[in-house]
Amino acid sequence: MATVYLSLGSNIDREKHLSAGLDALVAAFGDLRMSQVYESEAVGFDGDNFYNLVAAIETDLSVGELALRLRHIEDDNGRLRSGPKFSARTLDIDILTYDDLTGEVDGVKLPRGEILKNAFVLLPLSELAPDTQHPVAGKTYQQLWEEYDQAAQKLWPVTFDWPAA
Repeated sequence: MATVYLSLGSNIDREKHLSAGLDALVAAFGDLRMSQVYESEAVGFDGDNFYNLVAAIETDLSVGELALRLRHIEDDNGRLRSGPKFSARTLDIDILTYDDLTGEVDGVKLPRGEILKNAFVLLPLSELAPDTQHPVAGKTYQQLWEEYDQAAQKLWPVTFDWPAA
């Protein structure tokens, strides 16, 4: 079984779509671990704020099979793919890392570049897996977060109740 870190984000009916995405991940992969949920401003376009989190799953699917399964979960949550790359979305699920694989695997670049670029990915990843090493940078996610320009992107923790009681 591979350990996979996933980034989830939404800026359209955020609580509903993140909850549905997490429910679908549990249905597909069983137990998962997740970071806090953070709110952040849209990056790359003017739009409503996003909710973001990182989740860890275990899977025996290949990278390509996993990417397809995640795409179906996004589609089931009304994800539209006809707009620009940086745009509002109901649900976005990206594979950040798949064990220690690096390079392009089944059309997916690993590890995902956003880990080192975006606070809304790096902070929740450093919270969930502080002592895990980035497979290319060779530093832990906690070290990478400590070295990150934390004033570059604003984000803040929000209350998110999942699963709903």
